Amino acid sequence: MKELAKVNFFKHIINVAPRGVYTTGKGSSGVGLTAAVQKDPVTNEMVLEGGALVNLQASLSNRLFYKMDESDRTSIHEVMEQQTVSIAKTGITTSLNARTAILAAANPAWGRYDLRRTPAENINLPPALLSRFDLLWLILDRADMDTDLEMARHVLHVHQMKESPDLGFTPLEPSVLRAYISAARKLSPVVPRELEVYIASAYSSIRQEEAKSNAPHSYTTVRTLLSILRISAALARLRFSHQVAQSDVDESLRLMQMSKFSLYSDDRHKSGLDAISDIYSILRDEAARSNKVDVSYAHALNWISRKGYSEAQLKECLEEYAALNVWQIHPNTFDIRFIDA
Repeated sequence: MKELAKVNFFKHIINVAPRGVYTTGKGSSGVGLTAAVQKDPVTNEMVLEGGALVNLQASLSNRLFYKMDESDRTSIHEVMEQQTVSIAKTGITTSLNARTAILAAANPAWGRYDLRRTPAENINLPPALLSRFDLLWLILDRADMDTDLEMARHVLHVHQMKESPDLGFTPLEPSVLRAYISAARKLSPVVPRELEVYIASAYSSIRQEEAKSNAPHSYTTVRTLLSILRISAALARLRFSHQVAQSDVDESLRLMQMSKFSLYSDDRHKSGLDAISDIYSILRDEAARSNKVDVSYAHALNWISRKGYSEAQLKECLEEYAALNVWQIHPNTFDIRFIDA
């Protein structure tokens, strides 16, 4: 995730989060993140002072893990696994709650991401630590004509006009998002009994599919099951619901699946595993950008060709989503008409 505006992204998250901390790997220590024992200057007694993970809803920066010393890095394993911090120093033995969400990013260990290596090898982090994250996304700076042109125009506009270009819509103020998140976090959704078998079966299926696949850097453990429950509960909170719905579970499973796809995206594109979904997203986004429901086959082929997809993959996508009643295909010209749901 190099040269992808990580710092700006994390600082924006801090503005949106009700309580957040931005910190870096070299600027953080194990005691600074967890807890430290210090002498009180007034009473001269040893007192316990909580760190960022104990006191705040923390958002940890892009340099946190891969630049952090190994001894400091292992001190947060318990935080990410049990949401607690255990202390046994200078006669003080206790356990502190650390219900903290961690958002982190890291650059490749060798400057550029090596697609022949696993994510753990590229980031130079142990699998035991990576498995503690609910979602992992691989973001690469790929050469793409449309994306590069759009980025260049944006940078040139900001350089000349000293302001961002018009977005075409009015974004929500950070204060509104903070209030929304604060209200949603007060809820504690529960999983109904009728979903227990569904979630267990989904988890078992993921394990079986992984055992048959050729994805050595994919790790599905009991932590994955806990991740499904956490993400499902978070989605229910967004709806201000006191109960997790099956749609929440399905969305959490989709997010985890797409997260794994991103880790071996090149294998995915070579095998055509998720090319159909990518092509659909391209056509949908381009049609929405031009505010059209009718798209000619020539334009569709031009759009997907820029992304490296073939005409055969386009036709497969047209047939699959026509069967789902997402769009209608002209029998002779193969032109597309989106069905307004």
